[in-house]
Amino acid sequence: MASSSKRPRPRASDADATVPDQAATADDQPTDDRPAAEQPVDEQPADARQPVPHVRVAVIGSGFGGLGAGVRLRRAGITDFVILERADSVGGTWRDNSYPGCACDVPSHLYSFSFAPNPDWPRSFSGQPDIRAYLEKVTDVFGLRPHLRLNTEVVEARWDVERTRWSIATTAGRWTADAIVAAAGPLADPQIPDLPGLDSFPGRVFHSSRWDHDFELAKKRVAMVGTGASAAQIIPAIQPEVGKLTVFQRTPAWVLPRRDRTITELEKWLHGRFPLTAKVRRGALFALREIQMDAFVRRPGLLKVVQRLAERHIADGVADPALRARLTPDYRIGCKRILLSNTYYPALAAANTEVVPGGLREVRGSTLVAADGSEHEVDAIVFGTGFHVTDMPMGSKVFGVNGTSFAEEWKEGMEALRGSTVHGFPNFFFVIGPNTGLGNSSMILMIESQLNYMIDALTTLDGIGATAMQPTARAQRRWNLELQHRMDRTVWTTGGCRSWYLDKSGKNTVLWPGSTTSFRRATRKVDLTEYELILRRKDRPGPSATTTEAGEVLV
Repeated sequence: MASSSKRPRPRASDADATVPDQAATADDQPTDDRPAAEQPVDEQPADARQPVPHVRVAVIGSGFGGLGAGVRLRRAGITDFVILERADSVGGTWRDNSYPGCACDVPSHLYSFSFAPNPDWPRSFSGQPDIRAYLEKVTDVFGLRPHLRLNTEVVEARWDVERTRWSIATTAGRWTADAIVAAAGPLADPQIPDLPGLDSFPGRVFHSSRWDHDFELAKKRVAMVGTGASAAQIIPAIQPEVGKLTVFQRTPAWVLPRRDRTITELEKWLHGRFPLTAKVRRGALFALREIQMDAFVRRPGLLKVVQRLAERHIADGVADPALRARLTPDYRIGCKRILLSNTYYPALAAANTEVVPGGLREVRGSTLVAADGSEHEVDAIVFGTGFHVTDMPMGSKVFGVNGTSFAEEWKEGMEALRGSTVHGFPNFFFVIGPNTGLGNSSMILMIESQLNYMIDALTTLDGIGATAMQPTARAQRRWNLELQHRMDRTVWTTGGCRSWYLDKSGKNTVLWPGSTTSFRRATRKVDLTEYELILRRKDRPGPSATTTEAGEVLV
């Protein structure tokens, strides 16, 4: 992917705005060794801060969540916003993950915006290039290009109590904003284990989401560390090409057949000519997954039938009983993410593949030492070891009312009100926030629900004349106590596994313990009784504000 040689200068909106030149002379340089944009906002020199462009909303990230936010903002009549993207193109996780075999495990017609149906999906489960192309098209069709600020990574965001706005420092300049929409997503920052000796490995090392396309796999000895969703796609894609594939499996996954096929030209024609047919198809896919969700969150015992199908799938794909036993999980299906593949088991059973149980312990030169003490010589290591989900790196960059970061606020575990807002962080709206993930359906459904909530919050503020809002500590706590109570009976808690859904204390802070329909109801409108409002006083010329609870508008 080519990188832009120019760094875009910040603009406040589609309208012309005066923006200072970010270049500085030697006399202007701050004493801090870091670039000015990377210093904490309140430590930056005055000449580096003035003037700073202001926007109504700053959106962080340009994947499904960020682009969806842009569309919904424009539709609500809010055009004074920017989308801050650290990479050089849109796409989010579908830009970053370009590994061999990368595809979605949610049906195409459900994995798209309801306001932007795509009648031309080529397959029932589309691949990464098609999904990325879809997001590029959404960007163009809905006029989001003027709002994009590419190669612009947010390095800090601080709530300015006096001015009741966010101060944002990025690698390409500074902004202030009335509100922030955080749409970076939980699968943005790869996680690589801290293994002894890894730094001294002489070969290639990369994460599945940062695939090294310059590395020639043919005939090489390749180690795949991890057996999660990405690995289940990578392994069948590279196994026929490499000389030797060594798979380090810490915990086996349950795998079901993937009912994928080419979508016919007749189907595409029907969906394009008669959009109702695409809506019916999407509705059927949605209803099926809503029915299935009940087994995950309320009646895990119903998953026994599904587990028998998965056991049969192993038997059909792996003839060797020893390998079959090694690949059979000892926990209930659904406790960890269920994988979909028709080629995973045959690839693991191939003559040039070795499955090493117990995971990887250390690296000694080009030798990898497994947990069982076995040694394996390799030329490259591919990590399919997931992302920073329950300890999101952005948490250390955002500071709220009391100067406290999300990382500090969440040291006992992430939590938010309705997965969207957090006490102490006014006008900060998450898209895919804490406890909004899904186990078996489309995240686009959850994203659209949170976008509805965000738009209702912003328009409500306008309607009542308030400047900002934050959830009360009581409302946030009550919501999360009830949520965790419901989580106790889900398969993710009772299934007998340790998954990436759980934080270090064992609390599930990732998934939503209900249907997407129930989440849509919960986020349909903002309940002002759950919020404190921050208001400007009419009798004071400055930016001072007062806070009230339960929707009491006092000015």
